[in-house]
Amino acid sequence: MFTIFGATGNTGSVVANALLARGEKVRVVVRSREKGAALAAKGAEIALGDVLDGASVAAALEGAEGAYLLMPPDPTSKDFVGRGRAIVDHYLAALAKHPVRHAAVLSSVGAQVPAGTGPIVITHYAEQAFAKLAESAAAVKDTRFTFVRAAYFMENLLGYAHPMKADGLLPVFGGGEGHAFPMVATADIGRTAAEALLARPAASSIVELSGPREYSFADGAAEATKLLGREVVARALPIEGLVPTLTGLGMSENVAGLFREMTEGLGKGLVRFEGPSEGRRRALRGTVTLGEVLGAMRG
Repeated sequence: MFTIFGATGNTGSVVANALLARGEKVRVVVRSREKGAALAAKGAEIALGDVLDGASVAAALEGAEGAYLLMPPDPTSKDFVGRGRAIVDHYLAALAKHPVRHAAVLSSVGAQVPAGTGPIVITHYAEQAFAKLAESAAAVKDTRFTFVRAAYFMENLLGYAHPMKADGLLPVFGGGEGHAFPMVATADIGRTAAEALLARPAASSIVELSGPREYSFADGAAEATKLLGREVVARALPIEGLVPTLTGLGMSENVAGLFREMTEGLGKGLVRFEGPSEGRRRALRGTVTLGEVLGAMRG
């Protein structure tokens, strides 16, 4: 039995569907039966729960041999990092009570850096905390963790679908629109996590996951030009405009500020992969292209 948190989200749904397609027993954690209805129709067991409720997290892990763990974001949170750490702490307590053989954890590029990376510091906390748990808690000593350090989500560019469609503009706050860097599609993240769970590894490890090639925002604008049938240009804008833009889209000041820090961290080279390390880290590439992800703008 595999327990999947975030089972109706962009990555968790892919994990759940991939495991169900392989005939595995799957328990999906959802807030309501309605949200899990489609997965239940495919044979998934429904567990009502919330990652902010420690008791329901523990109940969802009881009897499971493996789990997909992530820290679902709340763009309106006034304490985004504190909320993320609380979710990690719930997982830690639940695993100590109901240990699993293997957990695939959604992490991030730059998770090795303790500060200056905005929301990514949550995944740094998670990696450190899970590793410490495995070393110190007798009940969890046989648990293996696969940390999927995902590159910048390609889907982030879809957040600018409106200005691309309406004005032919892909804003790039802080500049660097021609710089190519690792991006990855959420579908590839989910598939990689599912494959890790099915592999049942003998040791904990880190997967540095990126897309089929590096992309720049200028590449994104070129893809949007082809998809929309109108010219789209990636334009550098002052970094000072990022927070007002994000809060105008509904984010809290706290979350928008963290995204500014992450953007600046990208420019400083803080948000980067460490590179392969024998027996500990390996690099993988997904297959979904940026053009395929941006194709959602046609709808």
